[in-house]
Amino acid sequence: QVQLVESGGGLVQAGGSLRLSCEAAGRTIDRYTVAWFRQAPGEERLFVAGISWSRGTTAYVDSLKGRFTISRLNSKNTVSLEMNSLQPEDTAVYYCAARDYSSLRNRPSDYDYWGQGTQVTVSS
Repeated sequence: QVQLVESGGGLVQAGGSLRLSCEAAGRTIDRYTVAWFRQAPGEERLFVAGISWSRGTTAYVDSLKGRFTISRLNSKNTVSLEMNSLQPEDTAVYYCAARDYSSLRNRPSDYDYWGQGTQVTVSS
């Protein structure tokens, strides 16, 4: 079983950037498909981006393409989410999730392991 720990969240002004990291403990992260989700207050948890286990295929929610980039750094057992041109509507708790299968999915129910989340707040 893998444990996931997110870091890198914080407060940033609109137009700024943040880099979130998801570090795996207990297992090597390159054996999992990993995704980032986000959840704003009172809203459901939504898929942001994912990277598959076997081929490193990436996927993004359409509205964030071009601003967010997901990448895997196996040497550090980490998956990162680079977020640029942040806007107040990007404010949410960001969660890292992993699943045992190689295929990318965008539903929270498809993921077996979750981190505790990291808060991202974008001020206008």
